Amino acid sequence: MKFNTKLIHGGISEDQATGAVSIPVYRTSTFHQHKLGAESKWEYGRTGNPTRNALEQLIADIEGGKYGFAFASGSAAIHAVFSLFSNGDHIIVGNDVYGGTFRLINKVLKRFGLEFTVVDTRDQQAIEDAIKENTKAIYLETPTNPLLKISDISEIARIAHMNNFKVIVDNTFATPYNQNPLTLGADIVLHSATKYLGGHSDVVAGLVATADDELADELFFLQNSIGSVLGPDDSWLLMRGIKTLGVRMRVHQENAQIIFDYLKNNKKVGQVYYPGDPDGEGYEIAKDQMHGFGAIISFELKDGLDPKTFVENLQLVDLAESLGGIESLIEVPAVMTHSAIPRDIRLKNGIKDELIRLSVGVEDPEDLLDDLKQTFASI
Repeated sequence: MKFNTKLIHGGISEDQATGAVSIPVYRTSTFHQHKLGAESKWEYGRTGNPTRNALEQLIADIEGGKYGFAFASGSAAIHAVFSLFSNGDHIIVGNDVYGGTFRLINKVLKRFGLEFTVVDTRDQQAIEDAIKENTKAIYLETPTNPLLKISDISEIARIAHMNNFKVIVDNTFATPYNQNPLTLGADIVLHSATKYLGGHSDVVAGLVATADDELADELFFLQNSIGSVLGPDDSWLLMRGIKTLGVRMRVHQENAQIIFDYLKNNKKVGQVYYPGDPDGEGYEIAKDQMHGFGAIISFELKDGLDPKTFVENLQLVDLAESLGGIESLIEVPAVMTHSAIPRDIRLKNGIKDELIRLSVGVEDPEDLLDDLKQTFASI
C-alpha cells in the first residue's frame, strides 16, 4: 500500500461492529466485562479505547512501526519516552530542540537523577565523545526547531547501536510524509501531533511509534501508569487530520518553496534557514533521507531591523505559537517558543533575537507574498 493510500486506509479504517468507514467516537470510561477475571480487550478508558486504538494503529502504520501510543500533548509524549530511563542513566540530547523539551529536561527530569549531555547532533565526533558507560539513548530533532538543522539519522543509529543505546527522533517538523526515522534505524519516533498531523490547529496531542516489542511493552506500561492519554474525541479529530496529510503537505511545500525563493533574494533578510536550500549545510543529507523539505522557514532580519514591528504588521499571517496548521503562522522564538532557554544558551546555539520562524500554510501563495512584502516595507 502506497503512503497516501495508507493515510486513509491504514490502521483500523473500518469499524468492525458496523462497517462505518469513519471510526466512531467511543465516549466511555469503562467497559462491561462478561466474566469475572477473564481477559478482556477493553476494560478501562485510560488503559485502552477503541477510537484511540485506531489512531495508534494508524501512526504505527504510517511510520513503518508495529506499535503506536497516543498522548494528551506532544510534551506528554516526550515525558513518557524519557520515563523509560532511570536515575543515573545518561542521555545525549541535541542542542537545538524545542524550548519545552529543554524546560522538561532541565526543570523536571534532572530532579529525578537523569544525566544529560548536549551536543550538536550533526557532529558525529561530538556524539562519540559524549558517550559514557551509562549512556542509554540519544534524543534529537531533524529538522530541528527552530534552525532547521539536519542530522544523519542512519549514521547516528549506527553509532548508537554499536554502543548499545537507543535512538529517539522527534519527527514533528518532517512528518511521516517526508521522513520515517524507524526505517532509517531509529528505535522510537515521536510527534507533537498538534502540528502537521492534526493540521487544523484544533487539537493538542502527542504520538509515539516503535517497532521494538520490548520498548512497546514498556511504553504501554508507562502510558497506562502515568495516564496522560489522548481522549476519544481528540483521537477522532487527529485521525481525520491525518487522512489529508498528503494533500496538505504537497501544497504546504509548494508554497514554502515560493516563500523561500522570495526571502533568499530579499535584501532585508540576513540569513534564511530551510532544509531545501541547496546552499545549506544539511542539504545533501536532507535530500537523501527526506522525501520533501517541509514547510517551516526560519530567517533573520538584517541588523537594525525590528522583528517585533515585522511580525505585528502582518495582516494575513497569524502571530501565534505552534505550526503545521493550514493557516500560516509566524513567531519570534527568543520571545515565544524558546523563551524558556536562557539567552546566553540560545545565542550560543544560534537562536538570535532577530530570528523569525514562519510556518507556511496552504493559502494562495500570491496572498502570502503580498503580506510579506507589505510588512517588509514597514521596517
